[in-house]
Amino acid sequence: MTQPRSPVASPIRWVPTLYFVQGMQFFVVMLIAGLMFKNMGVANDQIARWTGLLGLAWAIKPLWSPFLELARSKKLIVVAMQFTGSAGLALMALALQLPMWFAASIAVLFVLAYASATHDIACDGLYMASLDARQQAAYAGWQGAFFNASKFLTLGGLLVLAGQLERSMGVMNAWSVIFALLAVLLALLAAYNAYALPGTLNTGHAELTAASVLRTLREVIADFLRKPGIWLMVLFIVLFRFAEGQVQTIGPLFLIEARDKGGLGLSTEQVGGVYGTVGTAAFLVGSILGGYFTSWLSLRRAMPILIIAMAVPNVTFYYLSLTLPQDMFHVGAAIAVEMLGYGFGFVGMILYIMQVVAPGKFQTAHYALGSGVMQLGFIFSKTISGDIQLAMGYQSFFLWTIVCGAPALLLLFLVKIPAPGAATPVEPGAPEPVATN
Repeated sequence: MTQPRSPVASPIRWVPTLYFVQGMQFFVVMLIAGLMFKNMGVANDQIARWTGLLGLAWAIKPLWSPFLELARSKKLIVVAMQFTGSAGLALMALALQLPMWFAASIAVLFVLAYASATHDIACDGLYMASLDARQQAAYAGWQGAFFNASKFLTLGGLLVLAGQLERSMGVMNAWSVIFALLAVLLALLAAYNAYALPGTLNTGHAELTAASVLRTLREVIADFLRKPGIWLMVLFIVLFRFAEGQVQTIGPLFLIEARDKGGLGLSTEQVGGVYGTVGTAAFLVGSILGGYFTSWLSLRRAMPILIIAMAVPNVTFYYLSLTLPQDMFHVGAAIAVEMLGYGFGFVGMILYIMQVVAPGKFQTAHYALGSGVMQLGFIFSKTISGDIQLAMGYQSFFLWTIVCGAPALLLLFLVKIPAPGAATPVEPGAPEPVATN
């Protein structure tokens, strides 16, 4: 029996910091690490391969998420993972000073990735356990806003600061300072969350045992695999992200690559400025417009346009690789177009999983599994992107990514999407999924 929610402070006191931390840990591992390694002279294939493997943490987290229900307090898990993340960031600062700095930093990033993925599970569970349906909807905007605010901090503020420090103290020392600052910031946020997060978060599953959770997990997976047309759905999800994973990995590296090697030769500070400001803003605008567009037209009719929108980043980077512009206004405008198309099109995959893959007896769990498949597709394309780029060069690579978007559009003729207004079965009593990454 679920314990009644006790009166707690207004969610505005803890939802922003909770989801700011969630985003900060994710973006440090999945975005900042690759740009840092590029400035340290690591080859594109190594960057893509290792950062791709790091992303597995978020892809396979549904496999251990049910076992977190055995813990009596989600708050305890959240705060513990935040302090673990802080310690990991401090270790990262030290790892960059070691002779075997690359191997050491990858090892630390693996710890950070799995701590962050575990934090995500408990974080979303805490949000749903602490708030009723009306409050969940009311604070969803704050949740998304502060998750993306962390992207402004990491891609904007931190990269700009890193670029300035690199000129004065060298690349290694600069990034050690960055990770030390992040460790302090996360420790302060963890301490605040230990105080501010709701405390009565026992979800009331006292009857749960590891064996019963394992049985339920097996049933959830078996029911997922019995869905009509599930393998076609999985293929569509993987192909939808096949081009995206490649261009989103190599695109930022191309911006930093020296001009004599086919890149734009931008500084860390310039990349941080353009992605952290106009890029992030364009992504948010694109996401909002994509949501309204799909709501107006229905997912079935909107999906071809959404898939085409996902090709905008590929075309944009192909254009940049051909023209190699030198003025930042030109580059900034191109990045704005790239991120606008990316945000607009990506809505299609989120809604496809919600409306086509997830509905059924275990809607929430199947949404998590669908999201895991989506992340696996991204990781697969991300992992191989560096080898392909080194073999083809930047121009041919970005042209290749445009071609990679075609199979998803062709497969759309075989994929079944419910007609507007069609009833979709929902897991009895299940809350709506809270998805931020």
